Amino acid sequence: MTTAAVQLPNRTPSPALRRFAWGVLAFFIATILWGTVVRATGSGNGCGDHWPLCNGTVWQKSPTLHTIVELTHRVSAGAIDSILVLILIVWTWRNTIRGHLARWAVGATLFLTVTEGALGALLVKLGLTAQSQSPLRAPFLALHLSNTLLLLAALAMTAHLLGRTIGFRLRDIRIRYAFGTTVGMIAMMIVGITGSMAALGDTLFPSTTLSDSLAHDFSSDSTFLLRWRWTHPAFAILASIFMVWLLTRAARRVAPIWGKWDNRRLSAFVVLVLAFEYILGLLNVWLLAPVWMQVTHLLAADILWSALVVLTARLTLVPRNAE
Repeated sequence: MTTAAVQLPNRTPSPALRRFAWGVLAFFIATILWGTVVRATGSGNGCGDHWPLCNGTVWQKSPTLHTIVELTHRVSAGAIDSILVLILIVWTWRNTIRGHLARWAVGATLFLTVTEGALGALLVKLGLTAQSQSPLRAPFLALHLSNTLLLLAALAMTAHLLGRTIGFRLRDIRIRYAFGTTVGMIAMMIVGITGSMAALGDTLFPSTTLSDSLAHDFSSDSTFLLRWRWTHPAFAILASIFMVWLLTRAARRVAPIWGKWDNRRLSAFVVLVLAFEYILGLLNVWLLAPVWMQVTHLLAADILWSALVVLTARLTLVPRNAE
């Protein structure tokens, strides 16, 4: 059966807009990876406790390496990201019809970009950077990462929705598997948050050998950041249950009515990235979390998260008249 979908002969999002939306997502991921370099190298205080200025000035006369690393992150995360989001908002609004879900997604992107900057500023102003072991750092970092994951999800949804030719308005879709996908995506977010806590522990309390690292995990004298590192692999294993459930259902939905969508290909891609992510996780432990491995591990995690968002959208936001 076919669908009586609303066609957009004059307001269909252009291929250039769709490519730009995916490009913005890629740039945001690159910014996040540079933020990991900032944390892992202890460069978070490279600009002191000043924000948005760096060390109280705009121009740095004799910047240290930490200052250059932190300032580069601020420019990309603060200025360039904001400009890209504003362009994406205007372009999306001008090239979609009223009620298009991409407008809601890009609106969420703007809100989360603002909160992302605000949380980053708080980390700096409260001194929760570099080697700070303040009890506030972990919860603020968890909140910051939660916002980051939601921001990536909003960007991925914007790009995905701009590519839809049917089922792009709320009144034209029906929602399936709402409870299961909500619980599953929350579980995946918890995996990311516990991973950031483990990475923070590796940064603040580095180990010299693998046996020393494992001993700290089970020592009552260790900080909670080390004693709770086991929660990351534990939640990753539990989240795999959701992954199996999601992939099983998504792989069944292959319908010509959905245009070029083939969930089996995206599902296979998710499986490959997930397997790669588990391997990187083991290597990260074995190699004692060097900076390059932390960045690689996070890159795979961000790609996996973005792919899961799109796959979940395909599974849950079904065109109302689709068979």
